[in-house]
Amino acid sequence: MLELGTKAPDFKLLDTVSNTALSLNDLRGSKGTVIMFICNHCPYVRHVNSEIVRLAYDYRVLGFGFVAVSSNDVKAHPEDSPKYMFKIARELNYPFPYLYDENQEVARAYNAACTPDFYVFDETLELVYRGQLDDSRPKNGIPTSGRYIREALDALLNNRKVLKDQKPSMGCSIKWRTY
Repeated sequence: MLELGTKAPDFKLLDTVSNTALSLNDLRGSKGTVIMFICNHCPYVRHVNSEIVRLAYDYRVLGFGFVAVSSNDVKAHPEDSPKYMFKIARELNYPFPYLYDENQEVARAYNAACTPDFYVFDETLELVYRGQLDDSRPKNGIPTSGRYIREALDALLNNRKVLKDQKPSMGCSIKWRTY
């Protein structure tokens, strides 16, 4: 996992919704930035999609930037390709850009391991949280709440320290390209 305190690695990727290249600087929020590694096919992502949309709507107005990145090998999973990313973003009304990491360099820079994988950076782009959204999983009966991300964002809003006890993300592994 990326070490707490790490500066957010910079990037410039294609937003599949607006069809424009966006950089980290374009997307950062005045209070902090949430970077989510997701994809279309993963049942763990499908399970939390509605909560990440709610989360973004709740916190964007408070000064947080949100961005989703898909880094999967689209040859192995064509449903994760940009045309389907656009479709899913529209269908689910994503209130954030959905970026395509074709060469997987951004996922590697962030040490992303799975989908979904969440990173919260403060206003100076220092990592304060990395890990899971909450304790909900497909079929475990626990409702999605975004608890751990909400706690981190609330701590930033209230000038409190984000708890260091953080649970790693769980989900589908990122589908790395084979060369």
